[in-house]
Amino acid sequence: MSQVQTFEMELAGHKLTAQVGKVAEQANGAVWMTYGDTTVLSTATASKEPREGVDFFPLSVDYEEKMYSVGKIPGSFLKREGRPSENATLTSRCIDRPMRPLFPKDMRNDVSIVNTVLSVDQDCQPEKLAMLGSSIAVSISDIPFDGPIAAVAVGLVDGQLIINPNSEQRKVSDLDLTVASTADKVVMIEAGANEVSDDKMIEAIFLAHETNQKIVAWINEIVKAVGKPKMSYQEQVVPEAVFDALKQVCPPEQMEEVVFTDDKMVRDQRVAKVTEDLKAYIATLPEEEQETMLPYVDEGVYQYQKKTVRKMIKVDGKRPDGRKMTEIRPLHAEVDLLPRVHGSALFSRGQTQVLDVVTLGALSDRQILDSLDDNEQTKRYIHQYNMPSYSTGETKPSRGPGRREIGHGALAERALVPVLPSEEEFPYAIRAVSEVLSSNGSTSQASICASSMALMAAGVPIKAPVAGISCGLITGDTDDDFVLLTDIQGLEDFFGDMDFKVAGTHKGITAIQMDIKVHGLTRAVIEGAIRRTHEARDYILDEVMAKAISAPREHLSPYAPKIFSTKISVSKIGEVVGPKGKTINKIIEDTGVQIDIEEDGSVYVLGTDEEMINKAIKTIESIAKEIEVGEIYNAKVVRLEKYGAFVQLLPGKDALLHVTEISYEYIKNVEDVLHLGDEVMVKVIGIDDKGKVKVSRKALLPPPEGGEKRQGGFSRDRRSSAPHHSYRMERNDRGDDE
Repeated sequence: MSQVQTFEMELAGHKLTAQVGKVAEQANGAVWMTYGDTTVLSTATASKEPREGVDFFPLSVDYEEKMYSVGKIPGSFLKREGRPSENATLTSRCIDRPMRPLFPKDMRNDVSIVNTVLSVDQDCQPEKLAMLGSSIAVSISDIPFDGPIAAVAVGLVDGQLIINPNSEQRKVSDLDLTVASTADKVVMIEAGANEVSDDKMIEAIFLAHETNQKIVAWINEIVKAVGKPKMSYQEQVVPEAVFDALKQVCPPEQMEEVVFTDDKMVRDQRVAKVTEDLKAYIATLPEEEQETMLPYVDEGVYQYQKKTVRKMIKVDGKRPDGRKMTEIRPLHAEVDLLPRVHGSALFSRGQTQVLDVVTLGALSDRQILDSLDDNEQTKRYIHQYNMPSYSTGETKPSRGPGRREIGHGALAERALVPVLPSEEEFPYAIRAVSEVLSSNGSTSQASICASSMALMAAGVPIKAPVAGISCGLITGDTDDDFVLLTDIQGLEDFFGDMDFKVAGTHKGITAIQMDIKVHGLTRAVIEGAIRRTHEARDYILDEVMAKAISAPREHLSPYAPKIFSTKISVSKIGEVVGPKGKTINKIIEDTGVQIDIEEDGSVYVLGTDEEMINKAIKTIESIAKEIEVGEIYNAKVVRLEKYGAFVQLLPGKDALLHVTEISYEYIKNVEDVLHLGDEVMVKVIGIDDKGKVKVSRKALLPPPEGGEKRQGGFSRDRRSSAPHHSYRMERNDRGDDE
């Protein structure tokens, strides 16, 4: 075992420690990270040889949540960790996005980064520790990497920005921001916010960046002490002869005509024709040249097309579809496309088109989370994003949501959560599903616009509509030489340097996600992108979305379930539920509703028939009501005994109607005057210390004329000459409770 070397620094009030040489010696790089009581093992490995037949850098990043880290046993049937949770998937993406641009673009060796969460202190987020561990593991390894990076979280509590907020602060924070940086530039931004202003967001981003620079300096000390020399790799360089051949079959000015169109399919067909012409031209060359050039045809066409697009934008000031740099593609919005769903909307931006469908359900439909975070065990708003292959004209079979789909759905969810009504205001679980019907860039932002409208169409009283837009970037030779592009289409995203997505209301930002392909962004670029997207979303909100639907509907769809609520004493929950759920199940059976009871006594009744909902609520309130002496009930006979009858005052609440309290007249057999199922008016005449209730029917009857006479063992009703046997009420062997 090699010597363990330990490195420490203070970060936001907690000790940050990196131990190298402690474990996982066979990995190219490994580090044992601790922050507070949170522990994460981060490792990086690389294959010795490049992967055959790939034209991309094969990087995989995994964030493994171990439930033992928080003292839990997994909730699955197998009782072991299985498919990554949504949080694990999003964390893996958060680590991948800032690191991927810093690896050599032409490297084809598989690189795997694995973060294993071993212990969790809720005040020290393991996600951020894994980002630091990943950076250190790769930086000290022999894997080529132009890092390191650092990452921290920023919260906003009572107007104050806080680095790496603790668990209690995160619960009340108006901002959940993660920023990753190199020594001099910002490389990744991920944020959810409660309508935070542009200026406050920019301040938060660069507060994080300043902190990151200190962490990067610390990591560089670690690399200097234990870092390995970087390995060489097989570079993938397109031969110059391929570009010469391309210029022969498609001169630069002709290539501009190929890419200049607002129709993605037309452009794809033209580029495919250029590729065919290039292959045909190469086929006329000697075999030796063919063998050298053919493997690089697709990469050569890609680079030639990229160079052409960037030159058109940067030098000529001309976008591939003819728009101005600040111009948004044609927009269209409509609602109520689907007659039987609870809410629907369609939003189109150029050839990007998203249909969103909202479904309302009971609070019991909330998604249960098997997570490492104690702050959130369920979520009531679920946003899902689907992008089928037909949306891009492809024929791939559907295999369920991948990391991209999960990430885009989470981004839209984060953007809309801040404007949702509270559970008290709107006691529904809400599911929004964004179906991408056509894709040509910024589908995630189109899904935010569509979802905002679908929520309003469904009658969800959101605080304000939310719109999303993306800003692109083309850089030049210096940091000051750049062009920002409002509303990038697929081609501009593909060949550009940045995809800066911002969602928000008129008031402020609710979500940000930034992806880049360069080694970082300056403050001027970030500020410019935030200002540019604010102008664009204001236009979308006012000129497009508001014309389709301007405010939440006052009434729900007739096909949506109605939810009414009431409140009962916590001590009465058991009575409403009944033994083994008998009482509540009987209410559900009788009314056809769905009933949810919260721990605080809040009761939510869901159904489509308002009359049945009201009946269920009335029944529940009756059960929860305290019975008092003197109250009168229309009771139902549920059991007969020799000494009297048991009658049901309320569901789950029975009372004894003793034989002597049925009538003023003598009753020999209870069955002679009462039968199961009979309804009888009774008055509560007593409640003992155990809560057992006694009632009387006689107390509601007019007394005999002159009162009740008992002489010589006989009494005679003045209204009848028939004799009545006298009787004496005796205590039953079974006790008063019978």
